[in-house]
Parts: sequence; C-alpha cells; structure tokens
Amino acid sequence: MLKFVSKNALLLGGAAAICVAVVSGINQLTGPEIARQTELEKLRLLQEVLPPGAATPAMLDDCVVLNEPEVLFQPSAKLYRWRPENQTAAFVVETTAPDGYSGNIQLLAAIDLKGTILAVRVLSHKETPGLGDKIETRKGDWIHSLAQQQVQGADDKRFAVKKDGGQFDQFAGATITPRAVVAAVKRTALYLKQHPELMSQTSACQAKAQ
Repeated sequence: MLKFVSKNALLLGGAAAICVAVVSGINQLTGPEIARQTELEKLRLLQEVLPPGAATPAMLDDCVVLNEPEVLFQPSAKLYRWRPENQTAAFVVETTAPDGYSGNIQLLAAIDLKGTILAVRVLSHKETPGLGDKIETRKGDWIHSLAQQQVQGADDKRFAVKKDGGQFDQFAGATITPRAVVAAVKRTALYLKQHPELMSQTSACQAKAQ
C-alpha cells in the first residue's frame, strides 16, 4: 500500500512539474507580446487626447512615474510629456476619481502648462449602465466638454458641475459620476501647475512599442 501511494505521489509531482514548466514557457513566449500590446494601447490613447500626429512611440519613453496617492489616488501613476520642437507643451497623466458612484474611475488627462485641459478619456470604470457610463466617448460626448477649459486655481468655482455652481452639465439621475470626474481633473491640473519641475525630471519609463 505504501509503495502504491509513493508511486502515485511521484506521478502527481512529475505532472505538476511539467505543468509548471509549460506555464512558465508560455509566459516567456507571450509576456513580451502582451507588454508590447499594452504599450501600443497607451499610444492609441495618447493619440486621442493630443493633437493629430503629436503622440509617437518615443513619447512612451518620455515618462515620469508619480507617487502621489493623495492627488492622483493611485500608486505609480505615469505622466507623459508632449514636447513639440523639444519644448514641453503639455502633460498626459494617469489619474483617478476615487468617488464615483460605483468606485474608482480611471482617467487619462492631457493638460498644458497653464492648466488648460486638452482632452480627457476614461480608461476604466464601474458606473451604472445608461446613467454614469455617459462619461465614455462611445456613450456620449459629455467628456469633450472638459476640453479647452482652464483651471484658474483651487477656488475656481466654475470648474464644477452646475448643481454645485459650476459650468459642467450633470447627468439626469447621475450627478455623482460627472462631479467625481470634474473634481479629479481639476485636482490633477492644479498639481501639474504647482510642479513645473516635472518638465525636466529624468525619464523613468522604458517602452517597447514599435
């Protein structure tokens, strides 16, 4: 009986070792391609929030990693720099609205050095379909209302939804979602205006998009 159990244990151990080896091999083969596709998706999003032709694969390398959880509400947020003619014109930064109706709303915002919003896109969210999901470009054009609006300062009351005395529309039955997005964009723009050293900070990202 003991010999039978030992034999089965060896067989199971051998099968487990083979499975681990196969999974490891697959990860080594597919890992670089997955990473490449991730970077290409980031490039596509950069192209959406910047003027046509502004975002190039090289821009993925001109990146700073920000650890500002009290502002951006995520660890290791990436900030990309748009530098036409080698002069920084705008930042594109990952940021989060932590107070959406159903939790975090992940955003990508392009903001120039004066605090003017060039464009904002939603990366992910869990807002209510048919209500809060109107922040997506495929569900509505509300997100475009943020473009070309400038954050003057922390006391800029215009940069809020109309229900709070600001200039941005809220959704019927869903004020919380647009309020959260507007607040996150304002907070991010103020942070960037207050940290001009980000223009010259050493790049810390190495992309492989081709």
